[in-house]
Amino acid sequence: MIRKDVSTSHVAPNLRIIPLGGLGEVGRNMMCIEYEKTILIVDLGLRMPEEDMPGVDYIIPDASYLRGKEKNVVGVVFTHGHYDHIGAVPYIVEKLGHGVPLFASGLTAGIILKRQEDFSYLPKLNLTRVEDGTKVKLGPFVVEFFKQNHNISDNMGLFIQTPIGNLIHTSDFKFDDDPVFDRPTNFSRLKEIGSRGILLLMSDSTGAEEKGHSLSERKIIENLEEIFKQSKGRIIAATFGSLINRIQQLIALSEKYGRHVAVDGYSMRTNVEICKKLGHIKSEKGTLIKPNQMQNFPDHKVTLICTGAQGEDRAVLMKIANGEHKFVRFKKQDTVIFSSSVVPGNERTVQILKDELYRQQVRVFHYKMMDIHAGGHGQAEELKEMMNIMQPKFFLPIHGQYSMLVNHAILAGENGIPEKNIAVVENGQVIALTQNSIAIEPKSVEASYIMVDGLGVGDVGEVVLRDRQTLSKDGMFVVIAIIDRKTGKVKGSPDIISRGFVYLKESKLLLRDTRHKVIEIVEKSTGSGGAVNWSYVKDNVRNYIGDFLYARTERRPMILPVIIEV
Repeated sequence: MIRKDVSTSHVAPNLRIIPLGGLGEVGRNMMCIEYEKTILIVDLGLRMPEEDMPGVDYIIPDASYLRGKEKNVVGVVFTHGHYDHIGAVPYIVEKLGHGVPLFASGLTAGIILKRQEDFSYLPKLNLTRVEDGTKVKLGPFVVEFFKQNHNISDNMGLFIQTPIGNLIHTSDFKFDDDPVFDRPTNFSRLKEIGSRGILLLMSDSTGAEEKGHSLSERKIIENLEEIFKQSKGRIIAATFGSLINRIQQLIALSEKYGRHVAVDGYSMRTNVEICKKLGHIKSEKGTLIKPNQMQNFPDHKVTLICTGAQGEDRAVLMKIANGEHKFVRFKKQDTVIFSSSVVPGNERTVQILKDELYRQQVRVFHYKMMDIHAGGHGQAEELKEMMNIMQPKFFLPIHGQYSMLVNHAILAGENGIPEKNIAVVENGQVIALTQNSIAIEPKSVEASYIMVDGLGVGDVGEVVLRDRQTLSKDGMFVVIAIIDRKTGKVKGSPDIISRGFVYLKESKLLLRDTRHKVIEIVEKSTGSGGAVNWSYVKDNVRNYIGDFLYARTERRPMILPVIIEV
């Protein structure tokens, strides 16, 4: 089996690779490459919260490792414009110090700068645009960008020259010999890069558990065209707001079949606007209309491309399904296309949405019915082909859940890379790399979740999450008792507020017994009055009332005692 930890007796090397996100998870990608006292950063991404993180908007990497080392950061290079690779820019770049150089391809830079407009109080970014073949020297590193196929334009792999050898960071990638509205994979260029001698290959693992080869976008557009041929009413196509190539396919098919196209959803409209300026999305004059203009045309002449393929509450497709959209209501002859796969964790919400669409008697197509979505990640055969092209001495699987990393490492072993030359690591573990060895240092660095909730960054931790989980599960129970300071006795009857625990009007007996119990606990805790430890009184109310309510209901709400002295 693949070795997780490697111990060696050689002198500690001076090249270290430190993943702060993206290894052992999907998303939140951030990696530091450190040589002596200089640090190169690859990507600054976010990930979406898990189901047990109520109220959290998203999660970003913990950059505390860089605290005190800000002056050592020679630059940040970005692979592509998906938020799991650029979404943490507004939160981390400012901590690196004013003017840290950033490098991104045209579309990636456009998306970064557009999002930065929402953070106008931050200093202007020192962002330089790069393209296929651009080389930048950053301290002891020379980074060369090379184009890779993915499901967003301007995706770049990285060839990184270091003092001890050449590294490859593949970015997210797939091999597509016949894409649509994009150039095919340039295998001759990849082979030329591989011929330079690759010390370490760091390769995308997202598709490592999938056998065979990923689908070509050519197959997707052919199947989408079959839907366009059959559809007699409006076509409403939902996909990711960042899936630019798919949006272009839908626009081209709409033009072929005489349809006008409306685009709706904040992220999608923003990306389309950026891509039109950069030439990544092209349309004939008059094709693109606004959603409020759809009613001006016959249904069979209209396509709506929108967000919401993951069943998100506030996305466009869910708003239409719930009758909340300003301009669109479903009609019987409408065709709805889910042109994306379901992100793990979203299965239930997507199923609820699909059921509602069927209730409204629209035709529904999704990727399990026919190939109308291709992922942007290479599968097993493509991953092995990348290894064959690069012929690396050492191998590090990146980007993916732990099972994906392990399965990618197994592929590497099957492809002839010795086990001692493969390292499987998770966030925070540090790789020590020399020309002759790859090792995992015994001491890890901090790589915990930093949660963003509204304007708060990092102020939601495990304690706050646990409280939110308790509130969402069993609710809140507030006990308000007025106490005579001199006698220690409760004056009147304690007030009770319940939220998410019991409905007060239907629980009168429980509330009566609880009030009696509160009086008993308070008066036993205060004794005869005088000098009273009120924290002790509150703790007793919290603990004993909690036990009492659990015994009566087998539920344990959050107990909030309020003691008022008079």
